[in-house]
Amino acid sequence: MTPLEQSLHTARAQVMADLTARDVADPGIVSIVEDAVVHRRWWVEQWPDGAEYVTGLIAQDVQDALLEKYGRWPLCPVCHEGDPHALEVEPELGPDPHWVCTKAVVAVAPVGKLPPA
Repeated sequence: MTPLEQSLHTARAQVMADLTARDVADPGIVSIVEDAVVHRRWWVEQWPDGAEYVTGLIAQDVQDALLEKYGRWPLCPVCHEGDPHALEVEPELGPDPHWVCTKAVVAVAPVGKLPPA
């Protein structure tokens, strides 16, 4: 397996782990993940040095697609008052992406390691 394919498979597995942890990995959502992987395959083929960023980008792509079709995901488990809000991926373009609550300014978990809801 090429390093590019390995980075895509790892990213897919990490995002799927987070979806599964939050009990939202139904077939329609799995299709969203697959679409994001296809899109990012082209992206990383154009910029091979970006392979270390692909996990965070796929997580953001899935999050954006879920917002359009299903609503905010993943919801913040830290803030218990006020309106529910989604965690964000940080860094937006960088290695070692984490799910972060920007309101409480706290890292909740690395992408791929979200705790169950």
